[in-house]
Amino acid sequence: MTTAARPKARTTAGRTAEHGARAEVRLSAGQARRLALRAQGLLGAPDRRAGTRGVLRRLGAVQLDTISVLARSHELVPYARLGAVGREAVEAAYWSGDGEAAAFEYWSHAACILPIEEWPLFAFRRRAIRRRGHRWHVMADAEGSCATVRERLKAEGPLTASELGGAKNGGEWYDWSETKIAVEWLLDTGEVVCTRRRGWKRVYDLAERAVPQELFHDDLDDAACIRRLVAQAGAAMGVATRADLADYHRLKAEQVDAVIGETGLVPVEVEGWGRPAWADPAALAEEPRGRHRTTLLSPFDSLVWDRPRTERIFGFTHRLEAYVPKARRVHGYFAMPLLTGGALVGRVDPAREGRTLVARQVSMESPKAVEPMARALWEAAGWVGCDAVRVERCDDARLAAALVAALEG
Repeated sequence: MTTAARPKARTTAGRTAEHGARAEVRLSAGQARRLALRAQGLLGAPDRRAGTRGVLRRLGAVQLDTISVLARSHELVPYARLGAVGREAVEAAYWSGDGEAAAFEYWSHAACILPIEEWPLFAFRRRAIRRRGHRWHVMADAEGSCATVRERLKAEGPLTASELGGAKNGGEWYDWSETKIAVEWLLDTGEVVCTRRRGWKRVYDLAERAVPQELFHDDLDDAACIRRLVAQAGAAMGVATRADLADYHRLKAEQVDAVIGETGLVPVEVEGWGRPAWADPAALAEEPRGRHRTTLLSPFDSLVWDRPRTERIFGFTHRLEAYVPKARRVHGYFAMPLLTGGALVGRVDPAREGRTLVARQVSMESPKAVEPMARALWEAAGWVGCDAVRVERCDDARLAAALVAALEG
């Protein structure tokens, strides 16, 4: 990182000057990429002592999704950073708080697992939902249904939607029962919380009982909540544009603008970005060094969940195609990017057949990606209990032969 001899800032509309800050620190594209990788826990020695909870605290949010190929996305995120940590240990780290909640679920980038310490920071969102006054579902007897849920949880302790009376009316997944609508409304507004899951089912509890007392408050005003979330996002990304900072916890651009000057983030100019950026001052304190992780990433991993940012930092275009008709998919149902040497150099759409990990579709940027792809596939196979790897399809016949040889070598 270099500091200009004289503070300089571009004054074109939409650049740094629009926010009243002058970027004295200039970063090359490579420096920005390494800052992002280190901030995300993918450059340098993994903190295995802190484990999955350490990863969660560092990232500030781990996205949930129902898709399970190798494993569910929230399991893949710590695996990418820590290596083959046991899947049961991952689940226990999220959902077992040793008598006190370690995490909770709420709306951040999407439905996410969040460190329990962030409960006060989402008071602004709980208030906004209460003001809006409804979900996308409509309850026939909102007051009665919510009262019944409160009474059941108070009397019986934590319960799933099924235990409360059933999650669905019998139709599609979105055909929720009155009870499910009520308990989700109470979760949205902060009366109810989910701090653990049982067989992928949310277990609901009264927030006043489950959230540690020192954190159970909505004392922070909206500006304070947003300021702290923007600062957290900046630390989790290392270096970010306004759009990046807004996207991390799904804030509005104007909300970021209103607090950015009070977050402690440092204005920087990044080679090739063409727009203002801010960096975590702790990230700027020393040049990022250490071992780059070689791993497969969930498409919902926070390193790549923001597609424009992924293209800007890595020159890598990635799209989740799970919801694209099969005939129109380019890279496969759940294509996982391959990270190695600080770059995204390929993709694989994996599946499991018994004890075989099947690479249903593989694409690689160059021959240099072959050995890392083979290594990543074998590591992933071992993690999910497979002892064989089979390549079904590769978009380059020459690289396909090299990958098969590397897997067998």
